[in-house]
Amino acid sequence: MPIVDVSRGVSLAYETFGDPCDAPVLLVMGFGAQMIAWHEDLCRALAERGRYVVRYDNRDCGLSTTFDDHPVDMGRFIAAVSSGDLRSALAMVPYTLQDMADDGLGLLTALGIERAHVVGSSMGGMIAQTMAISHPERVLTLTSMMSSTGESAYGQSSPEARAVLFSPKPADREGYIAAADRELLWASKRYGNTAVLRELAARSYDRYYYPAGVGRQLGAMILSGSRADALKELRVPTLVIHGLDDTLIDPSGGQRTADLVPGATLLLIPDMGHDRPRELWPEIVDALEAHTS
Repeated sequence: MPIVDVSRGVSLAYETFGDPCDAPVLLVMGFGAQMIAWHEDLCRALAERGRYVVRYDNRDCGLSTTFDDHPVDMGRFIAAVSSGDLRSALAMVPYTLQDMADDGLGLLTALGIERAHVVGSSMGGMIAQTMAISHPERVLTLTSMMSSTGESAYGQSSPEARAVLFSPKPADREGYIAAADRELLWASKRYGNTAVLRELAARSYDRYYYPAGVGRQLGAMILSGSRADALKELRVPTLVIHGLDDTLIDPSGGQRTADLVPGATLLLIPDMGHDRPRELWPEIVDALEAHTS
């Protein structure tokens, strides 16, 4: 697995699919998820459509740089945010979504790619939006998938989904894999599959089990604030994809994103939750191919 320095002190693990001469597509994964959550078969399917696909581990996840010197006490952090003490909350978190966006752009630079189509999922959608806002000259197109704008009125989790998201997972391998069943709560109602969830959990655990990073990623996501005003000014061709079964980020998050970005296309997919079930890959790949043409 290649690993490359993208900035002082940060290295990212990445993998590519397809011909480097084809149009580059950068896949940005979400909160606490390794790049393998972009299934290799999905990456190959997109590469077969004439795209050079790059997936990578965000900082504090997978095989990329971790920030062990900056532990985050989640109880204290959530208490500070809930009480409005943002100064204390900010002091606990060593980086922002902008830093994570700069990581992805740094990876493109390291690979000799000047401009790319950027596709982000969940928190990855927020990172991809931030890339397009801060460096539109580097982003050929933006695809924001199952994501939101940073505004508290849109894209909220259901109470049940929030409880699952914030509940700690067992540290042992067997317990960690079994706990993946909880994610059925926000998966596709029609295609949700515990075997698929457990397979990804097992692969993720064996590849690199690192729960400490999720607190810092969560802090970066929460404290980066609203992107609404910046999205109104965005002039990057934008596709917004959201599943109608999503209870982790309500579809209003996707709708709001599409409403804000001038000329954005909104694709609401029935039978899709906060997941990408294999049964829906043809529709997703068709949409990405058309948008990145």
